[in-house]
Amino acid sequence: MTLPPLTAFAADPYGAARAATAPQPGSGAGLLGGLAQDFAQTLAAGERTAMGAMAGQADSHALVQALTQTELAVETAVTVRNKVVEAYQEILRMPV
Repeated sequence: MTLPPLTAFAADPYGAARAATAPQPGSGAGLLGGLAQDFAQTLAAGERTAMGAMAGQADSHALVQALTQTELAVETAVTVRNKVVEAYQEILRMPV
């Protein structure tokens, strides 16, 4: 009685799990792309409101609200970036 090579046994669970780990449509890069687009829209809206306030077309309350939303979006983006860099550095410190 001959047994199949050990590598065949190790590859079987991987082959079965591959479909479950395949990227799903609308996830991953799509999610990040959507977040980046929302971020850009928030910045553009703040800029439009600021330009309207300089031209006398927007009130000060709308300007303060737009600037606060823009500031929050930038702070969130910086925090996410810092967490990604921190995770990457932690991966680099892992022993091989």
